[in-house]
Amino acid sequence: MTHPQLPAPITAYYAAKNRHDIDAMLLPFAEDAHVHDEGEDHVGYAAIRAWMDRTTRKYRVTVEPLEAGERDGWLEVIARVSGDFPGSPANLRYRFQLDGDRITALTIGS
Repeated sequence: MTHPQLPAPITAYYAAKNRHDIDAMLLPFAEDAHVHDEGEDHVGYAAIRAWMDRTTRKYRVTVEPLEAGERDGWLEVIARVSGDFPGSPANLRYRFQLDGDRITALTIGS
C-alpha cells in the first residue's frame, strides 16, 4: 500500500509516536497547541506532554497513515492504529492544523 505524502511536522510526529519517543513527539507542536482526544482538551506543551506520556504508556500504539486530504481547513489523516486497547487495530481520524512547520491543533476520533 502506498502511504500518503504528509507535511514534515506530521511525518515527524507519527515517526516519533511509533518509537514511543515523547520528546520527539512533542517537538513538531507549537507552544500553545491544542489537542482534543478521548473527550478531553490539552493546551500547551505541559498538558500535551502529560497527555502523550499517559496515552503512550497506556496504549503503546503504532500508527500507519492510510489516506490524507484537506477538509474544512484541516488536514485529515485516516490511520490504522494498533496497540493495547479493545478493538485494536482500528482506523482513526487525525485532524491537524498547521502553521508553517508547527502543529497548532490536533483532534483524534473515529
